[in-house]
Amino acid sequence: MITSIHGTLEATGADHAIIQVGGFGIRVFAPSSTLNRLSEPGMEVTLATHFHMREDGISLYGFFKAADRDAFEQLIGVSGVGPKVALAILSIMDASAFYQAIAEEDQQRLGLAKGVGKKLAAHLILELKGKLPSLAALGGSDATPAAGKIQAEALEALMGLGFSTAEAQTALAKIPQDKPMTLEEQVTFALRSFSR
Repeated sequence: MITSIHGTLEATGADHAIIQVGGFGIRVFAPSSTLNRLSEPGMEVTLATHFHMREDGISLYGFFKAADRDAFEQLIGVSGVGPKVALAILSIMDASAFYQAIAEEDQQRLGLAKGVGKKLAAHLILELKGKLPSLAALGGSDATPAAGKIQAEALEALMGLGFSTAEAQTALAKIPQDKPMTLEEQVTFALRSFSR
């Protein structure tokens, strides 16, 4: 239906951006990986979108890359996975890293997302393995195979410092996906985000 949106960024919230298009302010829900790139109100933005209709309303979801939108659509096609969980997954990894986690059956990496426990991670792997595009078709992944393990170790380190799982996941979700970081860099980045 609506596959993209182009307009002027008016504001961002915890889980959405308001984009001004033709005199209308449109609320677009997005993963934090997309929202982190929308920094300056007044900037022109173009997002790939998914138009989602339910009994209780309609919503628009936006993504910096069309591949992330496609991954979102595949995620919400799995029973038991709604838009909120799909956004949580795509907040901590892009489509390539998500496809890699499914291909490698990496439940630990999938479990880093808010709302994804061991049972749901196993269900996602069962439902999606073999049904997703190959990493070669996407041009490979920016993430290294060790990236998921490093992020899992960073989560454990933050929890060891007394932060709750939710707090640690939220801090790690703010890490830019385009910059690979070591374990120490991830923990330092997360600790700085707590002090803001």
